[in-house]
Amino acid sequence: MQPGAIIAAAIEILDEQATNPGPLDLILQRYVRARRYIGSKDRSSLGDHVFGAVRRQGRLDWRLRAAGAEPGPRARILADAVLTGGASMYDLSAMTADAQYGPPPLTTEELGWLGSLGPPPLAGAGMPLQAELECPDWAWPGFNAAFGDHAADELAALREPAPLDLRVNTLKTTHEHALAEIRAAGFEARGMPYSPYGIRLMERVALGRLPGLLDGAVDPQDEGSQLVAMMVGAQPGESVVDFCAGAGGKTLALAADMQNKGRLFALDSDARRLERSAPRYAKAGVDNVQRREISTGADSWLKRRKRRFDRVLVDAPCTGVGAWRRNPDARWSRKSPPLSELVALQAVILERAARLVRPGGRLVYATCSMLPEENEAQIDAFLSSHPDFRLDPPARFPAPLTGPYLKLTPAQHGCDGFFAAALTRTEVEKAPEENSAETDPSD
Repeated sequence: MQPGAIIAAAIEILDEQATNPGPLDLILQRYVRARRYIGSKDRSSLGDHVFGAVRRQGRLDWRLRAAGAEPGPRARILADAVLTGGASMYDLSAMTADAQYGPPPLTTEELGWLGSLGPPPLAGAGMPLQAELECPDWAWPGFNAAFGDHAADELAALREPAPLDLRVNTLKTTHEHALAEIRAAGFEARGMPYSPYGIRLMERVALGRLPGLLDGAVDPQDEGSQLVAMMVGAQPGESVVDFCAGAGGKTLALAADMQNKGRLFALDSDARRLERSAPRYAKAGVDNVQRREISTGADSWLKRRKRRFDRVLVDAPCTGVGAWRRNPDARWSRKSPPLSELVALQAVILERAARLVRPGGRLVYATCSMLPEENEAQIDAFLSSHPDFRLDPPARFPAPLTGPYLKLTPAQHGCDGFFAAALTRTEVEKAPEENSAETDPSD
């Protein structure tokens, strides 16, 4: 593809997301699949333009407004080409003059503000810290409350692209063997600092080329997500619930910890997400998982299984700020409800999941958020109304705990931002009479 064609395609993809909001990576995939002529090198270049403009959107928008332009997909791509790509006005004029493949020619208005942008670097004089750190208005107070003087360090780390992390599937191979195979294939890789199952790739890699990926010996999963699953402490033969299973990444990790023995229930309110997870379980050789759609309201299956499970993981829906490195578009195109609505939803989900935990059993609440409203505040509120639960962090754990919590950040730990709290139900009492005939939680 000619440079002008790549610029035109990048604008078209961002226009599509603005019109029909959705995950940017999926929109990019659909665009490329519909155009088989786009080769691997051009796909990489197109991805760089699209994700680069989104990753730098806060700074680009500030520079655009300072130059008198209205931010939008076309303006951002053009400005990014100048401020980070080294393109000159002559280059842009040539690209947009390509009537067959390039975007429409520059307008007089665009020529005006492009000339007023000023030179690189992107973070120009007078730019507010919030714009420089790519933090939307709704998240700024939360980061300052959580990290104080270190908020800038955390937000700066979230601007950077994330590495490719893999979890070794111990049902099929060992960490040593998987790492050796990946290195033998010519990839620079190393073990992770905390997860004993983790492998980190030090370069961009086409997933299909990685040894072990197609046969389920390794699976893409951030180190923080691996540690959250480890905090559950699932053991062979137990009855375990992944309450918000989604695409099944943590479910696979739990199944491996259980050595495929026992009962593992993957629950979710979205049947389509559960259906998409089925091929992943089969590829990984996991056969102790039962998938089940649950209602967002009263659910008879949940009601019949109060206090029946050894361990329950609640990976609650959240703002996802901890994963901004991987999903930079999520900070600008919010697909989740406002923070206040999310906090209320999390409390409801935690309450429902807690009912499943048997006396002496473990409940793990987790988010991929770094905001206190979604994390410590949720646990404080839950414990204040549930005296039969106590905070009970694992005694031996490969990652450092912050007080009783697992609190991971990209600046401090090199992984996505995650929070997890482990709680134990302490009260021992006879199960409710409605459960007296229930003997097998797999019904």
